[in-house]
Amino acid sequence: MRTYDAVFFDLDGTLADTAPDLAAAANRLVTEHGRPPVDYEKLRPVASHGARGLIGAAFGKSPADPEFPALRDTFLDYYEADIAVHTRLFDGMAEVLDALETAGIRWGIVTNKITRFTAPLVAAIGLAPRASAVVSGDTTAHAKPHPAPLLHAAEVSGVAPGRCVYVGDDVRDIQAGKAAGMITITAAYGYCGDGEPPEAWGADYLVRHPSELIALLAPRAQR
Repeated sequence: MRTYDAVFFDLDGTLADTAPDLAAAANRLVTEHGRPPVDYEKLRPVASHGARGLIGAAFGKSPADPEFPALRDTFLDYYEADIAVHTRLFDGMAEVLDALETAGIRWGIVTNKITRFTAPLVAAIGLAPRASAVVSGDTTAHAKPHPAPLLHAAEVSGVAPGRCVYVGDDVRDIQAGKAAGMITITAAYGYCGDGEPPEAWGADYLVRHPSELIALLAPRAQR
């Protein structure tokens, strides 16, 4: 990998395993509508798509459906109330962040999750004081796959975009990273959606476990 000075991570499905709490909020809504709970394995792949993905998988409703806004608002209230009950960093990710810090490399978070949910979640999992930038879906005028959030993270961190890496588990992450001129890494251990396979996204690198990131991003920390 060529020289870089900062690494930015997507949040849901890349840095943290948030799907259990998102799925719990969706299934609370499902059962309140008199339906049986939806299998977790059906909800997990769409967790990176937030309310749109989870309500779509649980109810078969799209944002164009008249019932969608009410379902979305209740789902988000339920999720906000229990935002970090089961959410954890992915196995091996704590070691990745430690290795980056040991190597003197800045790292941050760029997510499409809006600030209402990003701020309390990042605080709850203990990352707020450590990140050089935390950029939410409503921080800039555009969300990913637009490059604006990534460019903002680079600016806040004081690093040129061309000397940054972006790691994500959705094709939008790779599109945004490339548009921003960053090195891109697909987190194939994440949620990855239900479209094209991660291998087809065109990232510079692909990892299947967070531990593989250490060899790519902070090999000096392994010595």
